[in-house]
Amino acid sequence: MTPESHSMTGTDDPLLGPPPGCPAHGLGPGGLHRLYGPDAADLESLYENLRDQHGPVAPVLLHDDVPIWVVLGHAENLHMVSAPSLFCRDSRIWNPLLEGMVKPDHPLMPHIAWQPICSHAEGDEHLRLRAAVTGAMSTIDHRGVRGQINRYTQRLVNRFCEEGTADLVSQFAEHLPMAVMCEILGMPDEYNDRIVEAARDLIRGTETAIASNAYLMDVLMRLTARRRAQPEEDFTSHLINHPARLTDDEVGQHLRVVLIAAYESTANLIANVLRMVLTDPRFRAQLSGGQMTVPEAVEQSLWDEPPLSNVLGYFAKQDTELGGQRIRKGDGLLLGIAPGNVDPRVRPDLSANMQGNRSHLAFGGGPHECPGQDVGRAIADTGIDALLMRLPDVQLDCDEDELEWRQSMASRHLVELPVHFAPKPPQDVTQKPSHAPVLPQRATWHVGTSQPQPTPTPAAPAPQPAAPPQYPAPTTPEPARPMGAWQRFLRWWRGY
Repeated sequence: MTPESHSMTGTDDPLLGPPPGCPAHGLGPGGLHRLYGPDAADLESLYENLRDQHGPVAPVLLHDDVPIWVVLGHAENLHMVSAPSLFCRDSRIWNPLLEGMVKPDHPLMPHIAWQPICSHAEGDEHLRLRAAVTGAMSTIDHRGVRGQINRYTQRLVNRFCEEGTADLVSQFAEHLPMAVMCEILGMPDEYNDRIVEAARDLIRGTETAIASNAYLMDVLMRLTARRRAQPEEDFTSHLINHPARLTDDEVGQHLRVVLIAAYESTANLIANVLRMVLTDPRFRAQLSGGQMTVPEAVEQSLWDEPPLSNVLGYFAKQDTELGGQRIRKGDGLLLGIAPGNVDPRVRPDLSANMQGNRSHLAFGGGPHECPGQDVGRAIADTGIDALLMRLPDVQLDCDEDELEWRQSMASRHLVELPVHFAPKPPQDVTQKPSHAPVLPQRATWHVGTSQPQPTPTPAAPAPQPAAPPQYPAPTTPEPARPMGAWQRFLRWWRGY
Protein backbone atom coordinates (compact mmCIF):
# COMPACT_ATOMS: atom_id res chain seq x y z
CA MET A 1 0.00 0.00 0.00
CA THR A 2 1.44 3.33 -1.04
CA PRO A 3 -0.02 6.82 -0.78
CA GLU A 4 -0.41 7.19 -4.54
CA SER A 5 -2.42 3.99 -4.77
CA HIS A 6 -5.16 5.81 -2.82
CA SER A 7 -4.97 9.11 -4.63
CA MET A 8 -8.40 10.69 -4.77
CA THR A 9 -7.28 12.86 -7.69
CA GLY A 10 -6.81 10.08 -10.18
CA THR A 11 -3.10 10.72 -10.52
CA ASP A 12 -0.13 8.63 -9.51
CA ASP A 13 1.88 11.67 -8.43
CA PRO A 14 1.47 12.08 -4.64
CA LEU A 15 3.13 15.49 -4.80
CA LEU A 16 0.32 17.06 -6.79
CA GLY A 17 -1.69 18.86 -4.13
CA PRO A 18 -5.03 20.65 -4.22
CA PRO A 19 -5.17 24.26 -5.42
CA PRO A 20 -5.08 27.10 -2.87
CA GLY A 21 -8.33 27.50 -0.97
CA CYS A 22 -9.46 23.93 -1.65
CA PRO A 23 -11.13 22.20 1.33
CA ALA A 24 -8.69 19.30 0.90
CA HIS A 25 -5.86 21.41 2.34
CA GLY A 26 -4.59 19.82 5.51
CA LEU A 27 -4.85 16.27 4.14
CA GLY A 28 -1.82 14.08 3.70
CA PRO A 29 -0.19 12.61 0.58
CA GLY A 30 -2.74 11.28 -1.89
CA GLY A 31 -5.47 13.33 -0.22
CA LEU A 32 -5.65 10.89 2.68
CA HIS A 33 -6.85 11.69 6.20
CA ARG A 34 -4.43 11.39 9.11
CA LEU A 35 -5.22 9.44 12.27
CA TYR A 36 -2.94 11.74 14.25
CA GLY A 37 -2.52 15.47 14.73
CA PRO A 38 -5.39 17.93 14.13
CA ASP A 39 -7.33 15.41 12.03
CA ALA A 40 -7.57 13.10 15.04
CA ALA A 41 -9.29 15.64 17.29
CA ASP A 42 -12.66 14.02 16.52
CA LEU A 43 -12.00 10.51 15.28
CA GLU A 44 -15.65 9.46 15.60
CA SER A 45 -16.73 12.01 13.00
CA LEU A 46 -13.69 11.20 10.85
CA TYR A 47 -14.61 7.50 10.82
CA GLU A 48 -18.14 8.30 9.68
CA ASN A 49 -16.83 10.59 6.93
CA LEU A 50 -14.49 7.82 5.81
CA ARG A 51 -17.36 5.34 5.86
CA ASP A 52 -19.41 7.65 3.63
CA GLN A 53 -16.51 8.20 1.23
CA HIS A 54 -14.98 4.74 1.00
CA GLY A 55 -17.33 2.21 2.57
CA PRO A 56 -16.34 -0.32 5.25
CA VAL A 57 -12.58 -0.17 4.50
CA ALA A 58 -10.80 3.17 4.07
CA PRO A 59 -7.22 4.36 3.35
CA VAL A 60 -5.64 6.59 6.03
CA LEU A 61 -2.24 7.72 7.33
CA LEU A 62 -0.40 6.93 10.55
CA HIS A 63 2.28 9.09 12.17
CA ASP A 64 4.91 10.31 9.68
CA ASP A 65 2.27 9.81 6.95
CA VAL A 66 2.71 6.05 6.82
CA PRO A 67 -0.21 4.60 4.79
CA ILE A 68 -2.51 1.95 6.20
CA TRP A 69 -6.13 0.78 5.86
CA VAL A 70 -8.65 1.22 8.67
CA VAL A 71 -11.41 -1.41 8.74
CA LEU A 72 -14.68 0.31 9.67
CA GLY A 73 -17.22 -2.47 9.06
CA HIS A 74 -18.24 -4.96 11.73
CA ALA A 75 -18.41 -7.93 9.34
CA GLU A 76 -15.17 -6.91 7.60
CA ASN A 77 -13.32 -6.76 10.92
CA LEU A 78 -14.58 -10.21 11.89
CA HIS A 79 -13.58 -11.60 8.49
CA MET A 80 -10.08 -10.13 8.78
CA VAL A 81 -9.36 -11.51 12.25
CA SER A 82 -10.83 -14.91 11.38
CA ALA A 83 -8.93 -15.49 8.11
CA PRO A 84 -5.32 -16.38 9.05
CA SER A 85 -4.68 -17.63 5.51
CA LEU A 86 -5.19 -14.05 4.23
CA PHE A 87 -4.15 -11.80 7.12
CA CYS A 88 -1.50 -12.17 9.82
CA ARG A 89 0.00 -10.03 12.58
CA ASP A 90 3.62 -10.34 11.48
CA SER A 91 4.76 -6.80 10.70
CA ARG A 92 7.91 -8.08 9.01
CA ILE A 93 5.93 -8.36 5.75
CA TRP A 94 4.57 -4.78 5.98
CA ASN A 95 5.62 -2.85 2.88
CA PRO A 96 6.19 0.58 4.54
CA LEU A 97 8.50 -1.10 7.06
CA LEU A 98 10.42 -2.93 4.32
CA GLU A 99 10.67 0.27 2.28
CA GLY A 100 12.11 2.27 5.17
CA MET A 101 9.09 4.57 5.63
CA VAL A 102 8.79 3.47 9.27
CA LYS A 103 11.85 4.73 11.14
CA PRO A 104 13.27 3.03 14.27
CA ASP A 105 12.14 5.99 16.39
CA HIS A 106 8.57 5.94 15.06
CA PRO A 107 6.24 6.65 18.04
CA LEU A 108 4.21 3.52 17.26
CA MET A 109 7.26 1.27 17.05
CA PRO A 110 6.45 -0.51 20.36
CA HIS A 111 3.23 -1.67 18.67
CA ILE A 112 4.62 -2.17 15.16
CA ALA A 113 7.90 -4.00 15.75
CA TRP A 114 7.72 -7.77 15.54
CA GLN A 115 8.19 -9.49 18.88
CA PRO A 116 8.39 -13.16 19.93
CA ILE A 117 4.84 -13.20 21.25
CA CYS A 118 1.77 -15.25 20.41
CA SER A 119 -0.11 -12.27 18.98
CA HIS A 120 2.56 -11.91 16.26
CA ALA A 121 3.18 -15.60 15.56
CA GLU A 122 1.44 -18.04 13.23
CA GLY A 123 0.96 -21.77 12.82
CA ASP A 124 2.70 -24.12 15.25
CA GLU A 125 4.68 -21.28 16.84
CA HIS A 126 1.44 -19.44 17.60
CA LEU A 127 -0.05 -22.59 19.12
CA ARG A 128 3.03 -23.09 21.32
CA LEU A 129 3.12 -19.54 22.65
CA ARG A 130 -0.63 -19.18 22.97
CA ALA A 131 -0.81 -22.45 24.91
CA ALA A 132 1.70 -21.08 27.43
CA VAL A 133 -0.33 -17.89 27.96
CA THR A 134 -3.71 -19.61 28.23
CA GLY A 135 -2.18 -22.28 30.45
CA ALA A 136 -0.84 -19.65 32.84
CA MET A 137 -4.19 -17.85 32.70
CA SER A 138 -5.97 -21.05 33.71
CA THR A 139 -4.03 -21.14 36.99
CA ILE A 140 -5.43 -17.79 38.15
CA ASP A 141 -7.66 -18.20 41.19
CA HIS A 142 -10.58 -16.02 40.15
CA ARG A 143 -12.18 -16.13 43.58
CA GLY A 144 -8.89 -15.03 45.11
CA VAL A 145 -8.53 -12.30 42.48
CA ARG A 146 -11.94 -10.91 43.40
CA GLY A 147 -10.80 -10.74 46.98
CA GLN A 148 -7.70 -8.81 45.87
CA ILE A 149 -9.87 -6.46 43.81
CA ASN A 150 -12.04 -5.76 46.83
CA ARG A 151 -9.01 -5.11 49.04
CA TYR A 152 -7.37 -2.74 46.55
CA THR A 153 -10.69 -0.98 46.03
CA GLN A 154 -10.92 -0.48 49.79
CA ARG A 155 -7.38 0.94 49.92
CA LEU A 156 -8.00 3.34 47.05
CA VAL A 157 -11.34 4.54 48.42
CA ASN A 158 -9.82 4.96 51.88
CA ARG A 159 -7.42 7.52 50.41
CA PHE A 160 -10.23 9.94 49.53
CA CYS A 161 -13.41 8.80 51.32
CA GLU A 162 -13.03 11.33 54.15
CA GLU A 163 -12.67 14.22 51.70
CA GLY A 164 -16.12 13.90 50.15
CA THR A 165 -14.66 14.56 46.69
CA ALA A 166 -12.49 12.60 44.27
CA ASP A 167 -11.42 12.18 40.67
CA LEU A 168 -12.42 8.62 39.83
CA VAL A 169 -10.03 8.50 36.85
CA SER A 170 -6.70 9.45 38.42
CA GLN A 171 -7.55 8.21 41.94
CA PHE A 172 -9.34 4.98 41.05
CA ALA A 173 -9.71 3.79 37.43
CA GLU A 174 -6.04 4.31 36.55
CA HIS A 175 -4.77 2.54 39.68
CA LEU A 176 -7.03 -0.43 40.39
CA PRO A 177 -6.14 -2.47 37.26
CA MET A 178 -2.40 -1.91 37.67
CA ALA A 179 -2.48 -2.85 41.35
CA VAL A 180 -4.38 -6.07 40.62
CA MET A 181 -2.26 -7.00 37.58
CA CYS A 182 0.98 -6.47 39.51
CA GLU A 183 -0.41 -8.84 42.14
CA ILE A 184 -1.39 -11.44 39.53
CA LEU A 185 1.99 -11.26 37.80
CA GLY A 186 3.79 -11.62 41.11
CA MET A 187 5.27 -8.15 41.54
CA PRO A 188 3.04 -6.31 44.04
CA ASP A 189 6.00 -4.21 45.23
CA GLU A 190 6.44 -2.77 41.73
CA TYR A 191 3.01 -1.13 41.80
CA ASN A 192 3.47 2.65 42.04
CA ASP A 193 2.67 5.88 40.21
CA ARG A 194 5.60 5.51 37.85
CA ILE A 195 4.51 2.18 36.41
CA VAL A 196 0.98 3.55 35.97
CA GLU A 197 2.29 6.59 34.08
CA ALA A 198 4.60 4.48 31.90
CA ALA A 199 1.76 2.14 30.91
CA ARG A 200 -0.51 5.04 29.92
CA ASP A 201 2.28 6.80 28.03
CA LEU A 202 3.20 3.70 26.07
CA ILE A 203 -0.23 3.19 24.56
CA ARG A 204 -0.57 6.81 23.40
CA GLY A 205 2.27 6.76 20.90
CA THR A 206 3.95 9.84 22.40
CA GLU A 207 7.54 10.97 21.92
CA THR A 208 8.42 9.27 25.20
CA ALA A 209 6.63 5.99 24.39
CA ILE A 210 9.87 4.18 23.54
CA ALA A 211 11.46 5.22 26.86
CA SER A 212 8.32 4.12 28.74
CA ASN A 213 8.45 0.78 26.97
CA ALA A 214 12.12 0.36 27.97
CA TYR A 215 11.28 1.08 31.61
CA LEU A 216 8.47 -1.50 31.67
CA MET A 217 10.60 -4.13 29.95
CA ASP A 218 13.37 -3.62 32.51
CA VAL A 219 10.88 -4.19 35.34
CA LEU A 220 9.46 -7.31 33.66
CA MET A 221 12.80 -8.84 32.73
CA ARG A 222 13.99 -8.47 36.33
CA LEU A 223 10.78 -10.19 37.45
CA THR A 224 11.43 -12.99 34.94
CA ALA A 225 14.94 -13.54 36.30
CA ARG A 226 13.65 -13.66 39.91
CA ARG A 227 10.93 -16.18 39.13
CA ARG A 228 13.25 -18.29 36.99
CA ALA A 229 15.49 -18.61 40.05
CA GLN A 230 12.71 -18.83 42.65
CA PRO A 231 9.24 -19.70 41.29
CA GLU A 232 6.11 -18.97 43.26
CA GLU A 233 2.37 -19.42 42.76
CA ASP A 234 1.86 -16.54 40.33
CA PHE A 235 1.21 -16.00 36.62
CA THR A 236 4.88 -15.37 35.80
CA SER A 237 6.07 -18.58 37.42
CA HIS A 238 3.43 -20.66 35.66
CA LEU A 239 4.33 -19.02 32.34
CA ILE A 240 8.02 -19.86 32.87
CA ASN A 241 7.32 -23.44 33.92
CA HIS A 242 4.83 -24.25 31.16
CA PRO A 243 5.81 -27.25 28.98
CA ALA A 244 6.16 -24.83 26.03
CA ARG A 245 9.51 -23.85 27.62
CA LEU A 246 9.52 -20.14 26.81
CA THR A 247 12.83 -18.30 26.78
CA ASP A 248 13.37 -15.36 29.13
CA ASP A 249 12.84 -12.95 26.24
CA GLU A 250 9.57 -14.66 25.29
CA VAL A 251 8.41 -14.58 28.92
CA GLY A 252 9.23 -10.88 29.33
CA GLN A 253 7.54 -9.91 26.07
CA HIS A 254 4.38 -11.84 26.95
CA LEU A 255 4.29 -10.28 30.40
CA ARG A 256 4.42 -6.87 28.72
CA VAL A 257 1.54 -7.72 26.38
CA VAL A 258 -0.60 -9.11 29.20
CA LEU A 259 0.13 -6.18 31.52
CA ILE A 260 -0.43 -3.40 28.98
CA ALA A 261 -3.48 -4.92 27.32
CA ALA A 262 -5.16 -5.71 30.63
CA TYR A 263 -4.22 -2.40 32.23
CA GLU A 264 -5.14 0.05 29.47
CA SER A 265 -8.36 -1.64 28.44
CA THR A 266 -9.57 -2.15 32.02
CA ALA A 267 -8.67 1.37 33.19
CA ASN A 268 -10.66 2.84 30.30
CA LEU A 269 -13.50 0.37 30.84
CA ILE A 270 -13.86 1.28 34.53
CA ALA A 271 -13.89 5.02 33.77
CA ASN A 272 -16.40 4.57 30.94
CA VAL A 273 -18.82 2.48 33.01
CA LEU A 274 -18.64 4.89 35.95
CA ARG A 275 -19.30 7.83 33.62
CA MET A 276 -22.30 5.99 32.18
CA VAL A 277 -23.69 5.24 35.64
CA LEU A 278 -23.16 8.82 36.84
CA THR A 279 -24.51 10.63 33.77
CA ASP A 280 -27.33 8.43 32.51
CA PRO A 281 -30.23 8.22 34.99
CA ARG A 282 -31.54 5.09 33.27
CA PHE A 283 -28.46 3.05 34.14
CA ARG A 284 -28.26 4.37 37.71
CA ALA A 285 -31.93 3.57 38.27
CA GLN A 286 -31.63 0.12 36.71
CA LEU A 287 -28.59 -0.71 38.82
CA SER A 288 -30.22 0.56 41.99
CA GLY A 289 -33.49 -1.18 41.21
CA GLY A 290 -31.91 -4.51 40.35
CA GLN A 291 -33.03 -4.55 36.70
CA MET A 292 -29.37 -4.38 35.60
CA THR A 293 -26.23 -5.85 37.08
CA VAL A 294 -22.79 -4.28 36.91
CA PRO A 295 -21.62 -6.95 34.41
CA GLU A 296 -24.51 -5.99 32.11
CA ALA A 297 -23.53 -2.33 32.38
CA VAL A 298 -19.97 -3.33 31.48
CA GLU A 299 -21.14 -5.13 28.33
CA GLN A 300 -23.18 -2.10 27.24
CA SER A 301 -20.10 0.08 27.69
CA LEU A 302 -17.98 -2.34 25.63
CA TRP A 303 -20.34 -1.62 22.72
CA ASP A 304 -20.72 2.13 23.19
CA GLU A 305 -17.23 3.11 24.40
CA PRO A 306 -14.75 0.27 23.81
CA PRO A 307 -11.56 0.62 25.87
CA LEU A 308 -9.33 0.33 22.78
CA SER A 309 -10.40 2.10 19.60
CA ASN A 310 -8.07 0.36 17.14
CA VAL A 311 -5.48 -2.39 17.23
CA LEU A 312 -2.35 -2.21 15.08
CA GLY A 313 -2.13 -4.18 13.06
CA TYR A 314 -2.98 -6.94 10.59
CA PHE A 315 -1.03 -7.50 7.36
CA ALA A 316 -2.11 -8.99 4.05
CA LYS A 317 -0.27 -12.20 3.16
CA GLN A 318 -1.44 -12.04 -0.45
CA ASP A 319 -3.41 -9.85 -2.82
CA THR A 320 -7.05 -9.94 -1.75
CA GLU A 321 -10.25 -7.91 -1.46
CA LEU A 322 -11.92 -6.59 1.66
CA GLY A 323 -14.95 -4.34 1.86
CA GLY A 324 -14.79 -3.54 -1.85
CA GLN A 325 -11.16 -2.40 -1.65
CA ARG A 326 -8.20 -4.01 -3.37
CA ILE A 327 -5.76 -5.01 -0.65
CA ARG A 328 -2.22 -5.71 -1.86
CA LYS A 329 0.20 -8.20 -0.38
CA GLY A 330 2.11 -6.46 2.43
CA ASP A 331 -0.57 -3.82 3.09
CA GLY A 332 -1.29 -3.03 6.74
CA LEU A 333 -4.75 -2.83 8.28
CA LEU A 334 -6.12 -1.51 11.58
CA LEU A 335 -8.65 -3.57 13.50
CA GLY A 336 -11.28 -0.84 13.84
CA ILE A 337 -12.99 -1.70 17.12
CA ALA A 338 -14.73 1.62 17.79
CA PRO A 339 -15.99 2.24 14.23
CA GLY A 340 -16.92 -1.44 13.81
CA ASN A 341 -19.05 -1.36 16.96
CA VAL A 342 -21.20 1.45 15.52
CA ASP A 343 -21.47 0.01 12.00
CA PRO A 344 -25.03 1.00 10.97
CA ARG A 345 -25.50 -2.42 9.37
CA VAL A 346 -25.42 -4.07 12.80
CA ARG A 347 -26.55 -1.12 14.94
CA PRO A 348 -29.03 1.00 13.00
CA ASP A 349 -30.24 2.45 16.31
CA LEU A 350 -27.31 3.35 18.56
CA SER A 351 -29.65 4.02 21.49
CA ALA A 352 -30.89 0.41 21.48
CA ASN A 353 -30.07 -1.68 24.54
CA MET A 354 -27.24 -4.16 23.82
CA GLN A 355 -27.37 -6.04 27.13
CA GLY A 356 -26.67 -9.73 26.69
CA ASN A 357 -25.10 -9.22 23.25
CA ARG A 358 -21.38 -10.04 23.29
CA SER A 359 -20.72 -9.77 19.56
CA HIS A 360 -18.87 -6.47 20.00
CA LEU A 361 -15.25 -6.19 18.83
CA ALA A 362 -13.81 -4.96 22.14
CA PHE A 363 -11.66 -8.07 22.62
CA GLY A 364 -10.93 -8.80 18.97
CA GLY A 365 -11.65 -12.26 17.62
CA GLY A 366 -10.26 -15.24 15.79
CA PRO A 367 -6.95 -16.90 16.74
CA HIS A 368 -5.68 -13.69 18.38
CA GLU A 369 -8.73 -12.93 20.51
CA CYS A 370 -7.73 -11.44 23.86
CA PRO A 371 -6.99 -14.36 26.23
CA GLY A 372 -7.31 -12.25 29.38
CA GLN A 373 -10.72 -10.70 28.81
CA ASP A 374 -12.27 -12.54 31.78
CA VAL A 375 -9.67 -11.01 34.12
CA GLY A 376 -10.42 -7.53 32.77
CA ARG A 377 -14.15 -8.05 33.18
CA ALA A 378 -13.65 -9.30 36.75
CA ILE A 379 -11.59 -6.23 37.71
CA ALA A 380 -14.20 -3.88 36.26
CA ASP A 381 -17.25 -5.75 37.56
CA THR A 382 -15.98 -6.31 41.09
CA GLY A 383 -14.20 -2.96 41.46
CA ILE A 384 -17.15 -0.86 40.31
CA ASP A 385 -19.59 -2.85 42.44
CA ALA A 386 -17.37 -2.40 45.52
CA LEU A 387 -16.92 1.33 44.85
CA LEU A 388 -20.66 1.94 44.49
CA MET A 389 -21.30 0.01 47.69
CA ARG A 390 -18.81 2.18 49.57
CA LEU A 391 -20.11 5.40 48.00
CA PRO A 392 -23.80 4.80 47.26
CA ASP A 393 -24.53 8.55 47.11
CA VAL A 394 -21.71 9.41 44.68
CA GLN A 395 -22.66 12.12 42.18
CA LEU A 396 -20.92 13.82 39.26
CA ASP A 397 -19.31 17.07 40.43
CA CYS A 398 -19.59 18.96 37.12
CA ASP A 399 -21.89 19.24 34.14
CA GLU A 400 -21.64 16.30 31.78
CA ASP A 401 -20.59 18.53 28.88
CA GLU A 402 -17.60 19.72 30.93
CA LEU A 403 -15.99 16.26 30.86
CA GLU A 404 -12.86 16.13 28.73
CA TRP A 405 -11.37 13.26 26.76
CA ARG A 406 -7.86 12.42 25.67
CA GLN A 407 -7.89 10.70 22.33
CA SER A 408 -5.38 8.84 20.21
CA MET A 409 -5.62 6.37 17.39
CA ALA A 410 -5.43 3.51 19.92
CA SER A 411 -7.83 4.67 22.60
CA ARG A 412 -10.11 7.37 23.94
CA HIS A 413 -10.35 7.91 27.65
CA LEU A 414 -11.60 10.40 30.18
CA VAL A 415 -9.14 12.94 31.52
CA GLU A 416 -11.07 13.36 34.79
CA LEU A 417 -14.30 12.17 36.39
CA PRO A 418 -14.85 14.52 39.37
CA VAL A 419 -17.43 13.36 41.93
CA HIS A 420 -18.74 14.33 45.34
CA PHE A 421 -20.37 12.31 48.11
CA ALA A 422 -20.98 12.48 51.84
CA PRO A 423 -17.63 11.96 53.63
CA LYS A 424 -17.18 8.41 54.83
CA PRO A 425 -14.84 6.90 57.44
CA PRO A 426 -12.09 4.57 56.20
CA GLN A 427 -12.77 0.85 56.37
CA ASP A 428 -10.57 -2.09 57.21
CA VAL A 429 -9.21 -3.39 53.90
CA THR A 430 -9.57 -6.97 55.15
CA GLN A 431 -13.34 -6.53 55.44
CA LYS A 432 -15.78 -6.77 52.58
CA PRO A 433 -16.96 -3.44 51.10
CA SER A 434 -20.05 -2.13 52.85
CA HIS A 435 -22.04 1.00 53.44
CA ALA A 436 -21.21 3.34 56.32
CA PRO A 437 -20.99 1.48 59.63
CA VAL A 438 -24.25 1.05 61.53
CA LEU A 439 -24.47 3.27 64.57
CA PRO A 440 -24.23 1.45 67.92
CA GLN A 441 -27.52 0.53 69.58
CA ARG A 442 -28.86 2.77 72.30
CA ALA A 443 -28.57 1.63 75.88
CA THR A 444 -32.37 1.80 76.22
CA TRP A 445 -35.04 1.23 73.60
CA HIS A 446 -37.27 4.08 72.46
CA VAL A 447 -40.28 4.16 70.21
CA GLY A 448 -41.08 7.47 68.55
CA THR A 449 -39.35 10.19 66.55
CA SER A 450 -35.65 10.75 66.56
CA GLN A 451 -36.01 14.44 67.41
CA PRO A 452 -35.26 15.43 71.02
CA GLN A 453 -38.46 15.93 73.00
CA PRO A 454 -39.02 18.20 76.06
CA THR A 455 -38.60 16.36 79.32
CA PRO A 456 -42.07 16.08 80.94
CA THR A 457 -42.60 17.12 84.54
CA PRO A 458 -42.39 14.06 86.74
CA ALA A 459 -45.80 12.99 88.06
CA ALA A 460 -46.60 11.03 91.15
CA PRO A 461 -46.59 7.36 90.35
CA ALA A 462 -50.00 5.78 90.28
CA PRO A 463 -50.66 2.10 90.82
CA GLN A 464 -51.19 0.24 87.55
CA PRO A 465 -52.59 -3.18 86.94
CA ALA A 466 -50.05 -5.76 85.96
CA ALA A 467 -49.97 -6.32 82.23
CA PRO A 468 -47.52 -7.72 79.72
CA PRO A 469 -45.36 -5.10 78.00
CA GLN A 470 -46.63 -3.79 74.68
CA TYR A 471 -43.31 -4.57 72.98
CA PRO A 472 -41.28 -7.59 74.01
CA ALA A 473 -37.72 -6.90 75.07
CA PRO A 474 -35.17 -7.76 72.38
CA THR A 475 -33.51 -10.52 74.30
CA THR A 476 -33.31 -13.28 71.70
CA PRO A 477 -32.90 -12.15 68.11
CA GLU A 478 -35.13 -13.69 65.49
CA PRO A 479 -33.26 -16.27 63.40
CA ALA A 480 -31.99 -14.72 60.17
CA ARG A 481 -33.74 -15.74 57.00
CA PRO A 482 -31.69 -18.03 54.79
CA MET A 483 -30.17 -16.20 51.81
CA GLY A 484 -31.88 -16.66 48.49
CA ALA A 485 -30.11 -17.84 45.35
CA TRP A 486 -29.52 -14.28 44.13
CA GLN A 487 -27.90 -13.18 47.41
CA ARG A 488 -25.70 -16.28 47.45
CA PHE A 489 -24.65 -15.56 43.85
CA LEU A 490 -23.77 -11.94 44.69
CA ARG A 491 -21.66 -13.02 47.68
CA TRP A 492 -19.81 -15.53 45.45
CA TRP A 493 -19.33 -12.97 42.67
CA ARG A 494 -17.86 -10.36 45.06
CA GLY A 495 -15.48 -12.92 46.52
CA TYR A 496 -16.87 -13.08 50.06
